Amino acid sequence: MNLELLAPEISLAATAVAVILLDLLIQRKGLLAVASVIGLVVSAAFTIVMYGEPSRTIFNNTLAVDNFALFFKLLFLGIAALVILASVDYASKLERFRGEYHALVLLSALGMMLMATAAELITIYVALELASISLYVLAGFLKDPKSSESSLKYLLLGATASAVLLYGMALVFGTTGTTQLGEIGQQVQSLGVQGIIDNPALILGIVLLIAGFGFKIAAVPFQMWVPDVYEGAPTPITAYLSVASKAAGFAVIVRIFSTAFGLPSWLSLDWGIVFAVLAAIGMTVGNISALPQTNIKRMFGYSSIAQAGYLMVGLAAMGVASAGETIGQSTILFFLLSYAVANMGAFIAIIAITDKIDSDLIQDFSGIAKRSPLLALALTVCLVSLIGMPPAAGFMAKFYIFGGAAQNGLLWLVIIAVLNSVISAFYYLRVVKVMWLGEPSSAEKVPSSGALRVALTLTSLGVLGLFIFADPLIKAAESAAKMLGS
Repeated sequence: MNLELLAPEISLAATAVAVILLDLLIQRKGLLAVASVIGLVVSAAFTIVMYGEPSRTIFNNTLAVDNFALFFKLLFLGIAALVILASVDYASKLERFRGEYHALVLLSALGMMLMATAAELITIYVALELASISLYVLAGFLKDPKSSESSLKYLLLGATASAVLLYGMALVFGTTGTTQLGEIGQQVQSLGVQGIIDNPALILGIVLLIAGFGFKIAAVPFQMWVPDVYEGAPTPITAYLSVASKAAGFAVIVRIFSTAFGLPSWLSLDWGIVFAVLAAIGMTVGNISALPQTNIKRMFGYSSIAQAGYLMVGLAAMGVASAGETIGQSTILFFLLSYAVANMGAFIAIIAITDKIDSDLIQDFSGIAKRSPLLALALTVCLVSLIGMPPAAGFMAKFYIFGGAAQNGLLWLVIIAVLNSVISAFYYLRVVKVMWLGEPSSAEKVPSSGALRVALTLTSLGVLGLFIFADPLIKAAESAAKMLGS
């Protein structure tokens, strides 16, 4: 059965169970975070050992173990570790439920890892629900009115999106007679142009798949849940949602549309144009909506919608590219890595600041640089990266993804994306201005735990390191993209 190929997932599941049991036995709840991070490191070690080996499938081709999946597994494990480290400062708000909190973070990461590995529709859906249900609970973990509202809204809209997604999968299965992505691709190719035109159920199935996954990645017009959920959820979970959930959604979209609907080329071109239009609308709506926001978590919510638009530029390039090209896939992988590091770093700094000032309002960040210059500097570096300015990872990520789109005849989309990047600078730099030029309300320092400082240091160095050492990481992304489905 080749269970050793599932060693990362098995070890992570065992860690989640161990954390719950450990919570019953120990008084020092801080050890739960240590145990969780150790479990994540062990899972990452298993993943690294398998990296670079030939692609393999297990469990009747339902799971694919390739560099593409392993890339995302390492990304999810890293994000989960940063969330747990950043949550140490949040411990007082978690009260008696720290064991459940850490276990749910681990289980959601497990679901996302399975999503990246899944090569069959039913497996994809089960993995997605494992990740989603954990996140629904985590969003309402504070148990206050805002948190409860965000959890309920996320649950109801997420359930609707899951139903739409499942209906789309059913239509694809009914048309092709299989749930295996590779076999779906073969059936779609065998239909020919007229065969696909004569099968509106297949076309509707593809549209519903885009809609269902559009909710998961916060793409317009399926983004209505984002601002309220981001504002009400615990800040570490808001960070988790903005990065890990989005990355998992893109991992599945890339695998499905590359493997199942990558050929014939005219079909690929059609869905590529759909993603291009959604990208242009998403970038514009997200950035314009972020401009008037006064709450930093809501601002990042709308920013996340815009970032999904930038990422869909890569999906559009993937669709319109010639058969065999992987520029779209590789640009998405590198952009997700850069975005994850920068966005997590920004949220980690925000956690430290808001925990001290007890406010999410941007105006209350006034003069933070005078109270904690290193914290303000780290947040500034991450915000500069999210804009896409040098010397930060975001610049290389946008240069790479926009360049790939331009090479494939999407110059109009690149122009819209660049203009939107300029718009984003207004609200990101407004936070920088308030921190560095505003007058502090107090001279008291902003404290933070050692775990949070470690997480913030890692993300800040990552933002700068991805700019300096972009070339080998881009080649690693290209290698992972080339092995997709091979």
